[in-house]
Amino acid sequence: MNLKGEAAFVGRHCGTNDYTIDATTVRFYQDALGDTHPLHERFAPPLLYHSECYAFLGEWYLANLFGNLHGQQDWELFAPIPIGARVRTRSTIIDRYSRRGRDWVVNETDLTSATPGEEGKLFVRGRTYQSFLPIGSKDEKRGDGFVVDEQSAAKKKLRPLFPTSEGPDLGSIEKQIDERRCWMFSGPGKNYHTDREEAKKLGFPTIVVQGMMSTCFVSQLMQEHFGMGWLQGGKMSVKLTNVLWVDETVTTHVRVREELPEGTKTRVHCDVWVEKTDGTRVILGDASALREEEK
Repeated sequence: MNLKGEAAFVGRHCGTNDYTIDATTVRFYQDALGDTHPLHERFAPPLLYHSECYAFLGEWYLANLFGNLHGQQDWELFAPIPIGARVRTRSTIIDRYSRRGRDWVVNETDLTSATPGEEGKLFVRGRTYQSFLPIGSKDEKRGDGFVVDEQSAAKKKLRPLFPTSEGPDLGSIEKQIDERRCWMFSGPGKNYHTDREEAKKLGFPTIVVQGMMSTCFVSQLMQEHFGMGWLQGGKMSVKLTNVLWVDETVTTHVRVREELPEGTKTRVHCDVWVEKTDGTRVILGDASALREEEK
């Protein structure tokens, strides 16, 4: 059982932060992800605050950090975020449950406007599904000290065939994940996403690439194809299906599944996935955007 008295209960407000969107922060994100787009001259990348939920770890993480894993990530984009805007975040626990021998906590973090006259306008909503090993569970620590390593990750049960969509492919992007990229994305402090020794302390043989990074790659590819239709109306829901380790290379894919009317616009639903060079999928799921009207 987990320790009694943990703070993680549904409805708990975890914290709030205020920021100003500046060009320096945007450029750092672009450098870290290799993500440049003409829209970034006016608007921030939509997942600029991809890890804001982790600013409040003490409020929603469970006590046993050994072997904790990010299992699912949802994003909803409601409006483009102007450069120079003042924004406010709000983090809340919206669910907690047990499944497949792990305890799960779901954190919802909103990014809203704090600019006078536009207070409360919703820009982005993220839902982070984090799983934890119950204290004393048989999987808490194996003989070699690693709860997950390259061999055990490779032996994961095969998932159903994916993708099954037969629409057009919208291209791909390839990324090599080195230590510098990990530090820029998950730093500046030492943790299991940036430092090999810290990773070993939590049951991993080397640096675990933060799951949010792969979702940012999906966002980059969706923005390349849908532009403002992604920044204003984009949706993503992906499962993190395998561990991505430092020094591995991944390719992000988007394939159209169907197009459906949404009011006066059309929503394009896509299958999305990120895979290693050997074909191992690290995330898979769906994303959709509004097609921009032809001028």
